[in-house]
Amino acid sequence: LALVVIAGIAIASGYRGEAAAVVLLLGLAKAFESISDIFYGLLQQRERMERIAISMMLKGALSLVILSAVVLWTGSIVLGVAGLAATWCLLLVLYDVRSGAWVLGGGSSDRVRGAFRPQWDIRTLARLAWVALPLGFVMMLISLNTNVPRYVIERQIGTYELGIFAATAYLMTASTTVVGALGQSASPKLSQLYAKGDVRAFRSLLLKLVVIGGLLGLGDIGVAAVGGHYLLTLLYRPEYAVYTTVFVWLMVASAIQNVASFLGYGMTAARRFRPQLLVSAVVTSTTLLISVLFIPRYGLVGAAMALIGGASCQVFGNLAIIAPAP
Repeated sequence: LALVVIAGIAIASGYRGEAAAVVLLLGLAKAFESISDIFYGLLQQRERMERIAISMMLKGALSLVILSAVVLWTGSIVLGVAGLAATWCLLLVLYDVRSGAWVLGGGSSDRVRGAFRPQWDIRTLARLAWVALPLGFVMMLISLNTNVPRYVIERQIGTYELGIFAATAYLMTASTTVVGALGQSASPKLSQLYAKGDVRAFRSLLLKLVVIGGLLGLGDIGVAAVGGHYLLTLLYRPEYAVYTTVFVWLMVASAIQNVASFLGYGMTAARRFRPQLLVSAVVTSTTLLISVLFIPRYGLVGAAMALIGGASCQVFGNLAIIAPAP
C-alpha cells in the first residue's frame, strides 16, 4: 500500500525518468526494511539484541559497498539503488527471517520449520492493529518532520542547496544511531519496570538515558564548533565547509532530538501511544511553519532552525505526557 502511495506522490510531484525510478526503488528497499523491522521487534522482545546488531552492521556495510560499487562501475544511480534494494531483500530472507525462526523455535533447529505457522485470530489481530495504529501515524509524522525542511528548500531555494543541506544533516545520524541503539536496548527493561509498577526505577533509568543523550549532543556541538570546517572538507568537499554555521545549528537540533527520542522510548514503554500522535502532529506543524517562514529569508540556517523548533516542541510535549505517568 505504501508503495502505491509513493508512486502516486512521485507522479503527482512531477518526477519523471531516472528521478521517479530512484524514488520507487528506494520505496521498495524501505518495504523490505519494514519487514526486517518486524523481526527486530521479535528479537528485541526476547532481548536478543546481538542478532539485531549483526543484521544492522551487515546492512550498513553491504549497502555502502554495493551502492558505491554499482554507481562507480555503471555510472547509474538507478542501478545503484536497485542493488541497494536487492541487498536489503537478500539480508531479510537469508538472515532476518532465519533469526526470527531461530528465536521462535527456542534455539532448536528441529522446531524452526513450524515456527512461522500463521495464527489467524481476527479479534487478536484487530486489537493489535488498533493499539499499534497511532504509532504507525507517529512514525509517519516523524519521517515527514525530518524531511519537511528539505521539501521547502527544494521548492524555495533549489536542488543544489538541498544537496548541501541533506549531506550536512546526514551527519546527525552519528548521534541518532547511538541513541537508537541505547533506546532499543533499554526499551524491554523500561517496559518491564513500568509493567511491574516500579516507577522509581523506571524514571531513574529514563533519566540516565536522557542525560546520556544530552551529553552526547553537547559533544557533537563542540566537535562541529571547533572542527566543523575541517570535518566537512574531509568528508565532502571544500564548498561544504562554507556551511559550517549550518552544521553547528544542525548539531544543536540533534542534541535536542536526542533528549526527545529517549523521552519517546519512555512513552512507548509506558504505552502512551495516542498522546504521541498529538505531539507528533504539533511537532510536524511547527517544523513546517518555521520552514515556510525562515527558509526563504535565512536559507539553510532557517532550515536548521526549523529542526530545532520541532525538536524543542517534541521535548516539551513528551515531558508533558511522561512526567505525570504513575
